[in-house]
Amino acid sequence: MQLRGNWNYPTSIRFGAGRIAELAEAVQKAGMRRPLLVTDPVLAAMPMLAAAKAALDDAGLACAIFSEVKPNPVAANVEAGVAVLRAGGHDGVVAFGGGSALDAGKVIAFMAGQSRPMWDFEDVGDWWTRADPAGISPIIAVPTTAGTGSEVGRAGVITDETTHTKKVIFHPLMMPKVTICDPELTVGMPKVLTVGTGMDAFAHCLEAYCGPFYHPLADGIAVEGMRLVKESLPVAAREPKNIEARANMMSAAAMGATAFQKALGAIHALSHPVGSIYNTHHGMTNAVFMPYVLLFNRPAIEEKLARVAAYLGIGGGFTGFFDYTLKLREELGVPHTLAGLGVTNPDVARMAKMSPLDPTAGGNPVPLDETAAAQLFEQAISGRL
Repeated sequence: MQLRGNWNYPTSIRFGAGRIAELAEAVQKAGMRRPLLVTDPVLAAMPMLAAAKAALDDAGLACAIFSEVKPNPVAANVEAGVAVLRAGGHDGVVAFGGGSALDAGKVIAFMAGQSRPMWDFEDVGDWWTRADPAGISPIIAVPTTAGTGSEVGRAGVITDETTHTKKVIFHPLMMPKVTICDPELTVGMPKVLTVGTGMDAFAHCLEAYCGPFYHPLADGIAVEGMRLVKESLPVAAREPKNIEARANMMSAAAMGATAFQKALGAIHALSHPVGSIYNTHHGMTNAVFMPYVLLFNRPAIEEKLARVAAYLGIGGGFTGFFDYTLKLREELGVPHTLAGLGVTNPDVARMAKMSPLDPTAGGNPVPLDETAAAQLFEQAISGRL
């Protein structure tokens, strides 16, 4: 392992219950006068979104709402949002919602002043340098779930509908100017979303920690993020109005996304094709694949997970951590197989070709090739560990 790395840390974060009251001031500080509120159709009909728009309007900030965002956002969503932003003369984006709305909002702001197609800015090599920095609108992020951590990231995941592949659009200036993390906004989440997004945060921390690259800062953040999930996710699922648990999960989500600048791995590389083809919830899909990938990676991560198990108070080395993962999934109602997500008779050959090409595959501690991916898909279908 080379003791070298390029390390980056998140934007300014305003964290705590009630901080959404500072939205208008944060928007003004970012230099916006006509923000576009990007959200999803469900949130667009909720009182919290109406309150946010009213606060912006009351501050003299001419605000419009764009909510044509799918749960797994596609290129057409971004294109429609850019058209609305340009037509309305909007000078920035407030990305408000879960990971889908945050990703779409960030990419809409990024594409606002670009002349090249969006796929020219995929996170490949130095493709991000093709962008015109002056054409990137400022972004304020307001997460309403505790999972993806997109609120502290410099990229957005968008599905290419022509190939059914998830692609990462990246630029350093996609980092939000300010993120408002108000756990009160997550109180109304249904249990299934609390669990799915929470397991997404856990997967981010786990894969970042297990990644083969040198980033001790990310490792420390990932380990503490896993502790917060262990202590708080079951409580948040059981007691949805528990603000302390909600706050800890919101912290864990931001920590996971901060940590995974180091690496993601096979959990995500397997999950992305399933989500893009069968439109499953990303975090819950990650949770299904987690134990299968842990066993696949065991030769490379056994010692590291023994340390984590000790830190988390689980004990028992790798086996203790693995057993804990199974028990956590069972306690939270996570399906053990893809059929539990409504994915029956999936196209394994197609997905096995896609997984090793996913940008997250290169961070897996054990090389993921087509044969290995096919085997892991078959295990997640049969439930065989």
